[in-house]
Amino acid sequence: MEELTGGGLPAAAEEQLRLAGLAYAQDEIAEQHLREAEALAPGHAAVLIGLYRFYFYKGRLDEALAIAEECLIKAAADNHLAADWREVRSQDADFSNYAAATPRFYLFTLKAYAYLQMRLGRSAEGREAVEKLLELDASDKIGAKVLLGVLNGTGRDED
Repeated sequence: MEELTGGGLPAAAEEQLRLAGLAYAQDEIAEQHLREAEALAPGHAAVLIGLYRFYFYKGRLDEALAIAEECLIKAAADNHLAADWREVRSQDADFSNYAAATPRFYLFTLKAYAYLQMRLGRSAEGREAVEKLLELDASDKIGAKVLLGVLNGTGRDED
C-alpha cells in the first residue's frame, strides 16, 4: 500500500505535512498545517498517521483515539474486512505475512486503538482489542503480548 509511505499524496498536502513537522513545537500552527493537509487529502493514510502521531505525542489521547478509529475504518475498507474489528477473523486477510503492508497497517492500527483504550482507563475495551490482535497475529509480530502483560500487571507501563 503505497499510501502508507505517501504514495498518491498531493504535493500541496505533502508540503503541509512538512510544515507541520517544522512547526511541531508550536501546537496551533502545526495542527493547522495538519488540518490543511487533511483538507487537501482527506482520508489519506499519510495524513491520518501524521495527525495520530501529533495528537499522541502531544498527550492529546482522546483526539489520537478518534484518529485511530478513523484509521481502523480505513484499514478495514482497504483490506475488505468487516467494519467492526470484533468481527474480523484471522483468515480474512494475510495477517501472518509481515511484509503485507495493508494487513500490517490494520494490525498496528488496532494495536494503537487497544493501547489508547488502556491509557484512557478503558481496560475492558483495551483487553478485548488486544485479544483480537493475538487472534489475528498468532505469532505476535506486532507485540500485542506486551500490552496484555501490562493489562495483567506483569508488564511495564512504559512499554
